[in-house]
Amino acid sequence: MAPHQTPAEAASRSGLAHAVVRMTGRDPKEEGRVSTPLELLFDLTFVVAVGTAADKFAELLSEGHVGGALLGFGLAMFAISVAWINFTWFASAFDTDDWVYRIFTMGQMIGVVVFALGLPSMFHSIEQGGHLDMRAIVLGYVVMRVAMSGQWWRAARQSPAYRTVCMANIRWVLLLQIGWVVLALLHIGLVTAFIGAVVLGALELLLPVFAQGHADGTPWHPHHIAERYGLFAIITLGEGVVGTIASSQGLLGGDNGTHWTWNAVAVVVCGVGLTFGMWWVYFATPFGELLELRPRRGYLFGYGHILVFVAIAATGAGLHVAGLYLEHESALHRVAVVLSIAIPVGGFLLLVYGLHTLLFSYADKVHVLLIALTGAVLALAVVLAAAGVPTAVCLLVITVAPFVSVVGAETVGHNHQKVMFAALEGND
Repeated sequence: MAPHQTPAEAASRSGLAHAVVRMTGRDPKEEGRVSTPLELLFDLTFVVAVGTAADKFAELLSEGHVGGALLGFGLAMFAISVAWINFTWFASAFDTDDWVYRIFTMGQMIGVVVFALGLPSMFHSIEQGGHLDMRAIVLGYVVMRVAMSGQWWRAARQSPAYRTVCMANIRWVLLLQIGWVVLALLHIGLVTAFIGAVVLGALELLLPVFAQGHADGTPWHPHHIAERYGLFAIITLGEGVVGTIASSQGLLGGDNGTHWTWNAVAVVVCGVGLTFGMWWVYFATPFGELLELRPRRGYLFGYGHILVFVAIAATGAGLHVAGLYLEHESALHRVAVVLSIAIPVGGFLLLVYGLHTLLFSYADKVHVLLIALTGAVLALAVVLAAAGVPTAVCLLVITVAPFVSVVGAETVGHNHQKVMFAALEGND
C-alpha cells in the first residue's frame, strides 16, 4: 500500500470494495501497476472507432479520392487518439475504480460510440465534396471530453496538490469544445473546415502545456503509461488483421469461397507478416524503463504516438485497398495501391526509430543503416509495381520491410540499447 493511501483506498483499488474513494492521486512508483479491467473495456469502444475510420478510409481511397480520404482519416484518428490519450494519462494519475469513476468512464464510452457512428456521414460529405459534416463526430467528441472534464473536476476538489492543473485542464478542454461545436455547425467548405480543424487540433496538443504552465504535473506511472500505449498499439495493429480478412475473403475462389488463389495467399502472408513484424519492432523498445529514467519526455512520448497509431491503422487500411484492387473494385493504379501500404509501413518504422532517438537523446548508427535498408525494400516494391510485376509479388516484398529491423534488433540492437541505458543511468 502506498504511504499516502488509506486502507479504504487500497481496498477499493485491489477490488475488495467499491465505496467512493477520495481522488488523491496514485503513487507514481506503485509496484505491480497494470491496466485495469475497466481500462480494457474502455479500449473496446476505440476498437470500433479505429476500425470504422480505417474501413471508410480504404473505401474512399479505392475510389480515387486520395486527398479527401487523407483528410477524413487524419481528422478521425487525431480525435480518437487525443481522447484516448487524455483518459489514459488521467487514469494513470487518479484512477480510483469506484462507482463514480466508472459512471464517468461509461459516459466517455458512450461518446466514443457516438463518434464512431458519425464517421460514415463525415466521409460521405468528403466524397460529395461540398462541406465537411462533422456534427455527429463532434457530438461524440464533446461527450467524451465533457465526461473527462467531470473527472478532472472531481480530482480538483479532492486533490489540493493538483487543483491548479486540474482546473486548468477543465477550462481549456471546455473552451476547445466550444470551438469544435462552432466549427461543426458552420456550413463551410472543406478547405476552410480543414484549416479550422488544424488550428483547434494544435490547441488540443498544446493543452498540457497550457494546463501545466504554472503547476506541477500529475502523478502518472511510467510503466503503466507504457503498457497502456502498447495495448493501444495492439488495437491499431488489429486493423492489419481486419484488413487482411476483408481483403482475402473476396479473393477466395470456388462456389463456396474455398479455393485459395495466389492473390489470397499473398494478402494473408502480407497482412499477418506486416502485423507481426510491426508488433515486434514496436515492443523492441522498453518504453516503460525509458519513461522512468526520463519522465520529462512524457509529453513527447504521449503525443508523438499519435502519428504512430495513424501509421499502424493506415497500414491495415492499405491492405484493404490492396484487396479491393485485386478484386477489380478500385480506381487506383497498381503503383498507388502498393504505395498505400509502403508509405504507412515506412512511416511507422521512421516514427518508432524517431521516438527511440529522441527519448534516448542519441542517434544510433545501426538505426540509420536499418532505415536505409528498409527504404530500399519498400522502394523495390514500388519499382516492381511500376514495372508491371503482379501486385501479389509486390505485397510479399513489402512484408520483408519490418523484418529488416527485427533482424537488426535481435542481433546487435539489444546490445546497443543496453549501452544507451547504462549511459542514461550514469547521467542520473
